[in-house]
Amino acid sequence: MRRSILMLSLVAITLTSCGSKKKIAALEAKNKEIQDLLNTATVKLNQCLTEKDAVANQLDFLKKNNSDLINTVGNITTLSSKGAENLEKSLESLKEKDLKITRLQDALTRKDSVTLALVTSIKRAVGVNDPDIDVSVEKGVVYISIADKLLFKSGSYNVTDRAKEILGKVAKIVQDKPDFECMVEGHTDNVPIKNTVLIDNWDLSVKRATSIVRILQNDFNIDPKRLVASGRSEYIPVDSNTTPEGRAKNRRTRILVLPKIDQFYDMIEKEMKNQQGK
Repeated sequence: MRRSILMLSLVAITLTSCGSKKKIAALEAKNKEIQDLLNTATVKLNQCLTEKDAVANQLDFLKKNNSDLINTVGNITTLSSKGAENLEKSLESLKEKDLKITRLQDALTRKDSVTLALVTSIKRAVGVNDPDIDVSVEKGVVYISIADKLLFKSGSYNVTDRAKEILGKVAKIVQDKPDFECMVEGHTDNVPIKNTVLIDNWDLSVKRATSIVRILQNDFNIDPKRLVASGRSEYIPVDSNTTPEGRAKNRRTRILVLPKIDQFYDMIEKEMKNQQGK
């Protein structure tokens, strides 16, 4: 009897033990499933938190950028207003300067017209076809270049009768133009000269210039205030001094008929003042 009871107890314990193992196994499987779900949820949570931070940073950037844009638009509006005002002032200044330039150009044109008329008169008076007389214009100045053989004897500064005839024609034109000055330049070749009267080519060129100036003053009544005598010696040749022909060209006297510089600048200054007063 006791043996039977013992056997039944063993069977019961065995059956009970098997049922518990099954439950434990099922619980462990369920726990693993829950843990997997928890891990998945944790990963997604972390991703959401990261995305949230990124969105928050982007939102802060957009807010700041929007604020900067608003400030920039305000600055641009202010600058545009000032720029338009400055541009308008610049245009007005340019108009004034353009008007001044136009008036100065007109003054120069009038001066050039007078110069051109003077050249035509001189060419007609002195005989433009004479190869020993050249009339030209450079930068508003009329140059009358006369070969020395028409004015002086070789090595001399005494003016010939033929020279007085030519100088009389030039003097007539200078007399008709009271606003012009007359400068006489003496030029020589490079052949040295020295005698009891002349020291060198400097001396010769200056004495020739002063001889002509005296004739213009004494014989033709040109105001001496309008006359200038200068000697250039051998240092501004127009041809080579290695040939007789070249040296002959270099021995010359140039008479410059030019507007009085002070009057010309006075004319420009007057135009400038007229513009400033407007």
